Amino acid sequence: MTPVQNNPRGILFILLGMILFSIQDALIKFIYQDAALYELYFGRTFVALILLVGYLKLSKQEIILKTHYPFLTILRVICFFFGFSFFYISLTYMSLAMANALFFSSPFFVSILATIFLKEKVGIRRWSAIFIGFIGVYLVLNPDFTNFDYMKLAPVACALCYSISMTITKITSDKDNVYTQMLHLYFGAVLISILFFIFIGEGQFNNFSDPALQFIFREWFTNPSYAWPFIIVMGCIGAFAFYFILNAYSIASPSVVSLYEYSLIIWSILTGYILFNNIPTTRTFVGVSIIISAGIYIYFREKVKDQMIVTDTPNR
Repeated sequence: MTPVQNNPRGILFILLGMILFSIQDALIKFIYQDAALYELYFGRTFVALILLVGYLKLSKQEIILKTHYPFLTILRVICFFFGFSFFYISLTYMSLAMANALFFSSPFFVSILATIFLKEKVGIRRWSAIFIGFIGVYLVLNPDFTNFDYMKLAPVACALCYSISMTITKITSDKDNVYTQMLHLYFGAVLISILFFIFIGEGQFNNFSDPALQFIFREWFTNPSYAWPFIIVMGCIGAFAFYFILNAYSIASPSVVSLYEYSLIIWSILTGYILFNNIPTTRTFVGVSIIISAGIYIYFREKVKDQMIVTDTPNR
């Protein structure tokens, strides 16, 4: 079958992946007071790594760790790791809907980086969409410049780091296959998490009252019987979410299924309301609408120009 013939199945897969990611984010928000950030990161990634290796073994695919781009691979791993560190930190003080809405500023950053590093041409219409998209980000942030909390920028920092990672992926994908690149991300995350355990895992620097900083510097394994079942479930959910997303992009047209990644914001609103009674403000809804509209417009301009910068790789 051609990719177009598989678009309905690809859309179903992408919707399932986004639902699973919203559940994973909700679990992080639910247990962040009972686990350290990098304890959670380590457990979640280690479980996902085991499942990925198991899948490759069962499907009799070769496990390839060698990369043709060692420096870019290391940079991509670091950007991806710390990008989602910012995102997980934001969940300690921000609603699921707001965090994910700000994360979806990543297509704007990808377009900007593509002009710099990939030498792609972005016309005035897409530059206008990027500018309008950042107005949506501004509305969601609702900054008070007399006393602005810079921690609100954590999901935007995640979007920037993620965009750098995806821009590098555009370069490395010509020789490194998708599973090799995923293995790099997982192995890298496990290794960096272990380094954090060595240096801050005993909670010796946890002298903060702020919940977000406590999440970062909290002692590991303080409540494993409660936290680790959630962490293991997170790892399984994350692995299956990536499985659905990668399959969606492999069996369907990337420029079609990528639009449905915005459903993550809808699932986040529903999950946040059901589990945490978070109701987005009117201003947030307006900002989210602008972000989504700008992202969709960029997609259509890329399709018109036959120049898929943002829409040919997963957005999460």
